[in-house]
Amino acid sequence: MRQQHAGTDDYVPGHGDASFGVEHYDLELDYKVAGNRLSGEATLRCRALAPISRLELDLHALKVARVHVDGTSARYSHRGDRLAVTLGRTVPEGESVEVRVRYAGTPKQVRSRRHGQAGWEELTDGVIVAAQPHGAPSWFPCNDRPDDKATYRIALTTDRDYHVAVAGELADRTTRGSTTTWTYVQDAPMATYLATVQIGRYEVIDQTGAPVPVRVVAPADRPEKDFEAAFGMQPQMLGFFAETFGDYPFASYTAVITDDDLEIPLESQGLSTFGRNFMRDDWECIRLVAHELSHQWWGNSVTLGHWRDIWLHEGFACYSEWLWSERIGLMTVGERAEVHHERVRTDDGDELLLGDPGPDLMFDDRVYKRGALTLHALRRQIGDARFFEVLRTWCEENQFGTVTTAMFVEHAERVSGEDLGELFEAWLYTVELPPLPD
Repeated sequence: MRQQHAGTDDYVPGHGDASFGVEHYDLELDYKVAGNRLSGEATLRCRALAPISRLELDLHALKVARVHVDGTSARYSHRGDRLAVTLGRTVPEGESVEVRVRYAGTPKQVRSRRHGQAGWEELTDGVIVAAQPHGAPSWFPCNDRPDDKATYRIALTTDRDYHVAVAGELADRTTRGSTTTWTYVQDAPMATYLATVQIGRYEVIDQTGAPVPVRVVAPADRPEKDFEAAFGMQPQMLGFFAETFGDYPFASYTAVITDDDLEIPLESQGLSTFGRNFMRDDWECIRLVAHELSHQWWGNSVTLGHWRDIWLHEGFACYSEWLWSERIGLMTVGERAEVHHERVRTDDGDELLLGDPGPDLMFDDRVYKRGALTLHALRRQIGDARFFEVLRTWCEENQFGTVTTAMFVEHAERVSGEDLGELFEAWLYTVELPPLPD
């Protein structure tokens, strides 16, 4: 059933149109660092999921100049953050239509009472795009739903002195005069919130020893000792996760380190972003490097269909931190589980249901830690061999797909051969924290 204006996900209201899906985004962008001016032309190949004569896109703060549908000028209205496009005909279910939008302006972060600001943001000298969960419309017109994954081509032209990193593989880089055009291609289906552009005065450090290319894009004046301590083992970390979870799902991995400090690191597809302040020789930084890298499996390849299932991303990434801790000879998984079980047990925050935490608590730390504890409880019940088989086959069977908690429960029961209803009911849908299993 088509949902207009209310959006498709009550955790992020006002975003998404359920009447169609986007198969491919082609973005031609021009960005002036001085003045924070963005102009672009977005071409979307859309497939009707029901007979439609209009569709709605999400676009924030930027001014639309014109819209074409299948090459013909089309009527549109842009009210608030919703761009309604009249298609000029009824498009049958299953048929595709091409929508091209020309737009420009000063990109601004999307504000949310519950989730704060997200999207395109100026740095001291450059740009960061952190879109989770609602910031994608800050820089391109999109169907902003986590369950609507598409391929991308993104070509961005900016001042030649800047490096541009995008979620995808670099296909071309051409310099003409004072500007350079960077063209990236993302062939693996990607949710809108995982699309990103990072711009800064960076240099590229290639790291060896991983099954796929691994690189760091960072300021030239980085503190080398702290940089190596925090990021030097990324190839080994990726190799370990690939052994544990199954093959790395994308063609390469990039870590961007901005010249600014950031409050938290950010994951995108095939790319993670950290601030200069995360170059430190301590577990807090190392665990976050592991956390963001593991999101390439948990969240980016295998992606939730509804934000209520955020534990499928964050709980799994948190458990990956614990696995890496044990791998490098720090605290074991069991030891970390005991520490965080006590912290969650004594937390005096609002009541939380892990399987449906609500929009106000979807990024609460208990979602991360209780999610990881849920996996540890599952591991204790079914044993190591079947537990890791559950994880590997979950990744394999749902690569580049969309998942739900119910799907994971069914998958774990099928692979383990056990009835796990009582376990998941206690950990996911009961407020009281269950005891940590022996």
